[in-house]
Amino acid sequence: MRYSDEIIEEVRDRTDIVDLISGYVKLQRKGSSFFGLCPFHNEKTGSFSVSPNKQMYYCFGCGAGGNAYTFLMQYENYSFQEAIQFLADRAGIRLPEEDHSKEAKERADRRAVLLQIQKETAEYYVHKLLSPAGTAALQYLHSRDLTDLTIRRFGLGYSDKYSNDLYRYLKEKQYADEILRDSGLFHYDEKHGFSDKFWNRVMFPIMDANSRVIGFGGRVMGDAKPKYLNSPETVIFDKSRNLYGLHVARRTKERQMIICEGYMDVIAMHQAGFTNAVASLGTALTEQQCSLLARFTKEVLVIYDMDDAGIRAARRGIPLLKNAGISARVVDLRPHKDPDEFIRAEGKEAFQERLDKAENGFLFLVRLDERDYDLEDPGGKTAFLHHLAGMLLEIPDEIERSTYLDTCARLYRTDPEMIRKEVGRRSLQGTGRRIPDTPRSLRLRRDPADRRQTDKGQKLMLTWLVNYPELIHTLSDVLRPEDFTNPLCREVAEKLWKQAGNGGINPAAILDMFPDEEDQAEVASMFHTELKFEKSGDKKIAFFDVLCRMKREGLELRSAALDPADLNGFTALAEERRKLEAMQRSGPPADWFPEGAEEKM
Repeated sequence: MRYSDEIIEEVRDRTDIVDLISGYVKLQRKGSSFFGLCPFHNEKTGSFSVSPNKQMYYCFGCGAGGNAYTFLMQYENYSFQEAIQFLADRAGIRLPEEDHSKEAKERADRRAVLLQIQKETAEYYVHKLLSPAGTAALQYLHSRDLTDLTIRRFGLGYSDKYSNDLYRYLKEKQYADEILRDSGLFHYDEKHGFSDKFWNRVMFPIMDANSRVIGFGGRVMGDAKPKYLNSPETVIFDKSRNLYGLHVARRTKERQMIICEGYMDVIAMHQAGFTNAVASLGTALTEQQCSLLARFTKEVLVIYDMDDAGIRAARRGIPLLKNAGISARVVDLRPHKDPDEFIRAEGKEAFQERLDKAENGFLFLVRLDERDYDLEDPGGKTAFLHHLAGMLLEIPDEIERSTYLDTCARLYRTDPEMIRKEVGRRSLQGTGRRIPDTPRSLRLRRDPADRRQTDKGQKLMLTWLVNYPELIHTLSDVLRPEDFTNPLCREVAEKLWKQAGNGGINPAAILDMFPDEEDQAEVASMFHTELKFEKSGDKKIAFFDVLCRMKREGLELRSAALDPADLNGFTALAEERRKLEAMQRSGPPADWFPEGAEEKM
């Protein structure tokens, strides 16, 4: 649902960002701001600042920054909808609801009851694990080197050996047979009625990204078959759209995710400190799961068994990840079968070494296909290179394709121009793809190196104007948004001027106007740019120098873009140059800096 700007602003204004972030980060007051260790990168000295005045946070170490919404989206990996709902609940604000038909309301109510059943079932299984009935199951988990903390963190439990134990428990909770039949927790037939689907098994609750229990996996304690049993798909459980362990992994500080095959693999990795691990749910990786992963990362390490089934899964999954905008690398754990076995045998340091040596996903696929050709035979190598050209053609980005082409040519000792011609010939046959347009956020910041000082000055100016917004009115005859030559700085300046004209500056609100996450971080840096000064009065001098430099560069840019026949335009620019020269000679007027202005700059 799309919420109005008024609702978005009300929820943000009712949220104390210091109070919010202090629930995640230990903060200490320093002056007008609060500081702590950044939750987005590892550091020993706190460079993470939270400003109650700006209602923003910014890390001077890694550049992460934003408002309350951005923090939850970065730390919890919430969508914007999830972030506003969380903050609205926290602030006691009732968000407007979509109009639902009677049928839609009934479906929503039914989903809520099914989720409650799953939650109570998970709590019941935990209780059973810790009871005398679960002694053997708990011993089994300890024998797999799982600690009590890990067992609690993943909500592991036990289903009793009696085949109607859970059914009787939920009936005591007054749940109707009709809803229990749809929960996926029971077998039912006309003759025998209800029986528990899971019994005498160690239970792994499956949670969605928002930590709601939606299903279960169970590992049998005896010799019964199958060894692992999963919940069937229900109204609330779609295996193709969820990933095991994502509710924990979404909070990782790592830049990539690890995807593997089993529950125990995920749990073992998390316990060893690899908190970015998830698993597909008994099926090959799907497009929906890749789209879900794309919300949290742009790189995935793939760990599948290197048997035929695992290789098929990797072969299918890597292109799906690529289509979702995720680069993939493949981890080889041989001679061990899976992460759980590897970590128990060789330890986490050796496991990290294997992660560091992960093979590029595209080159992994090339190497797999290479095995189908005899490269010692000229005909076999020719056929393989034709096949390789087809694989390269599937890469839509021209620069990326050229990079892989050169790498493959070097690996297979082949003239890269020969492969390039073959790729070009195939593309002319209509099999090529359109090269995607450069993202707006990258176009805005593609400045040459010699403009870095200019950009730093313009960011300083925006920080000063936010800290002391009265300067916008004071300098109205001198400084305008068009004096900012950096496109993103100019866009931010235009929004600041508009806010000032409407009665007040709200930097946190400006962030919400930039949906791109990279743009938000860049804008946050514009409100937290600093210079170190040794003496009182240096800030005033620096401010005046930045202002004059901005005016000069702005005039130069506008002059270069002016139509030679525009005499009025040249006259106006000449007048502005004259005023600038006079201002430089006389220096800044005293009334530019009211009492206390320098401390806020």
